[in-house]
Amino acid sequence: MLVDSPPEPRAETAPAPPERRAIRGIGLLVSVAVLLLVFLASIAVGAKSLSMDQVWHGLFHDSGTYADVVVGERLSRTLLGLLAGIALGLSGAVLQALTRNPLADPGLLGINLGASAAVVSAFSFFGVTSLSGYVWFAFFGAALVGVLLYILGGARGATPVRLALAGTAISAALYGYVQAVMITDGAALNKMRFWTVGSLASASMDTIQQVLPFLAVGIVLALGLARPLNAMAMGDDTARALGAHLTRTRALSMAAATLLCGAATAACGPIVFVGLMVPHIVRSFTGPDMRWILPYAAVLSPVLLLGADVVGRVVARPSELQVGIVTAVIGAPVFIFLVRRRKLAQL
Repeated sequence: MLVDSPPEPRAETAPAPPERRAIRGIGLLVSVAVLLLVFLASIAVGAKSLSMDQVWHGLFHDSGTYADVVVGERLSRTLLGLLAGIALGLSGAVLQALTRNPLADPGLLGINLGASAAVVSAFSFFGVTSLSGYVWFAFFGAALVGVLLYILGGARGATPVRLALAGTAISAALYGYVQAVMITDGAALNKMRFWTVGSLASASMDTIQQVLPFLAVGIVLALGLARPLNAMAMGDDTARALGAHLTRTRALSMAAATLLCGAATAACGPIVFVGLMVPHIVRSFTGPDMRWILPYAAVLSPVLLLGADVVGRVVARPSELQVGIVTAVIGAPVFIFLVRRRKLAQL
C-alpha cells in the first residue's frame, strides 16, 4: 500500500498566483461545458439515436414519442449517472485525502463490499428482489461498514494507516462472506451477478428520489471539508497548530464518503475505478489544494461515468455493455500506468 508522506507546509499554504487561479477557473468552466455535452449525448444515444432537436422536443413537450423516450426512459438514467458520478468522484477525493494515499478509492475501505454483503443477504435471506427494496439494504451495509471502520481504525485516535489496515481487513472478511452466500445459494448468485457489475439500466425517478437526500448531505459535507483536509495533509501536529479539529474532520470525512459511496452503490451497484482515476488525474493539474480537487472531481467524474455508459450503448448495439464493465476496461490500464509512474518517480 502506497501512503504519501505529508507535504511541506509552505507548499500547501502558499496561495496560488492569480494567473494560475484564473487558469483553474477557466478549466472548471470548460469541464462544466464538457459535462453538459456528455449529458445531452447520454440522452440522445441509445438503441435508437435521437437528434438534438428531438431531445429538445422530448424534454420540453409534455407528450409524444420523443417525450416518452427522453423523459420516460433516458432522463432518469442520465440523472442517476450524473449523481452517481459526482458521488463517486467526491468520495474518492475525500478518501484519498483522509488516508493520504493518492491511489485510494471507495473500494479500498470496504464500503462497496459492505453494500454488496447487505444486498446478497437481502436476496438470499429476506427474499427481496426489487430495486426499491434492496437499495436500503445496500445503503445500510455501506453505513455499517463506515461506522465499523471508524471504530476499528481507532475512533478519536484514527490515523490514515489504521483506517487503511482496518479497511483491508473488513474487505477481506466481507468478500469471503459474499462469495460463500453466492456459492451456496444459486438464486442469489443469479441475481447478484447482474447487480455487482454496476449498471445504470435500471434507473428510475423513484430510485433517484430515494437516494437524493443522502447524496445531497454527502455532497455538502464533502465540499465543506476542503480546508480541514488541506490542513491535515501537512501532518497532524501542523493541522492542530492551524486550528483543525482532527477527530471531527476524520469523522465527517468518513460520514461524507459513506453517504456518497453508499448511496451511489445502492442505486447502481459497485462501479469501480471512477473514484480512483478522476481525483488522481485532477490532482496532477490542480496541485494538492482540495478547494480545487473537489469541484473538479465533482464535474469530471460524471463525465467519465456518463461517457462510459454512452460507449457501452454504442459498441454493443442493439444490446449494451454495463457501465461497470466499461469503466473497468478503461480503469485497469490507467491504474497500472499510475502505479508504474509513481514507482518510477520514487527511483
